[in-house]
Amino acid sequence: MDMQTNKRLIIFLALAFGISWATALVIHLTGGLENSPLLSADTGITLAYVLLITTYMWGPALAHLLTRLFTREGWQGLNLKPEIKLNWQTWLIAWLSPAMLIGLGVILYFALFPAAFDSQFQTLRMQISLSGQDPDTFNIPQLIISQVLVAILISPLFNAPATFGEEFGWRGYLLPKLQLLGTRQALLLSGLVWGIWHAPVIAMGYNYGFNYPGAPWLGVLAMVWATVGMGVLFGWLVLRAGNLWPAVIAHGALNGFGAIGLLFLKDEPNLILGPSPVGFISALPFIAVALWILFAPQARLTKP
Repeated sequence: MDMQTNKRLIIFLALAFGISWATALVIHLTGGLENSPLLSADTGITLAYVLLITTYMWGPALAHLLTRLFTREGWQGLNLKPEIKLNWQTWLIAWLSPAMLIGLGVILYFALFPAAFDSQFQTLRMQISLSGQDPDTFNIPQLIISQVLVAILISPLFNAPATFGEEFGWRGYLLPKLQLLGTRQALLLSGLVWGIWHAPVIAMGYNYGFNYPGAPWLGVLAMVWATVGMGVLFGWLVLRAGNLWPAVIAHGALNGFGAIGLLFLKDEPNLILGPSPVGFISALPFIAVALWILFAPQARLTKP
């Protein structure tokens, strides 16, 4: 890797981590994720929520733009032309594979921990009650099916504006630069960086809470385990399509479908293992796909 690329990588990483982690510090100093000040009592929107979706999550994208400006790199290689017709198979994989892999992870988790499965769907019933409605008036299985369909069909596009901030940084800038080390190394390293970047919010209880052994370090490790698998998949989609959008769509699908397993949980078990896709066990389908991408000749690590 040449000196100029090294310089750009260092600047990008310093900005991406600096912007996001400084935002995390503000969240921490103003009450953290749990005790953040309410900005709107009617909607329940907190300062932490606003900072997460407007600054923390967009830190990598801002770093991408600022690095290009500071280093006078120019705007070549943004890879933002969708080319859907040419890459419709990749788009289809991006749209559907996260839900399939999350579903497999949920099944695996409850197969290993059947006592954690709530056949009465008390979590969903409680959510319905909190909304001021009577859960007994709902057909719960039918409601779950409808939520699953909505998550699969709508969430990839609905969540795209939020997930673009991360993908424009990690897969839009970091991945191409790291490819000078080799494509497999780039896929793994970009996923590793993505996971470490989550560390401050994990320490504040994001995804796993606080009630697990080795908190928060084990939570950071679980997140890195998951993001390496997911990052390899998302990066592979970008390489296959020759543009960023399939990763944005896949990330949107992940965020939209990721909490589906929590609807079936009994009580409050240890989330470090699952059933969300960032648990050690429930992330295994993503890890398996990542291994196939990295080592199977059929995977093709370049655009067809």
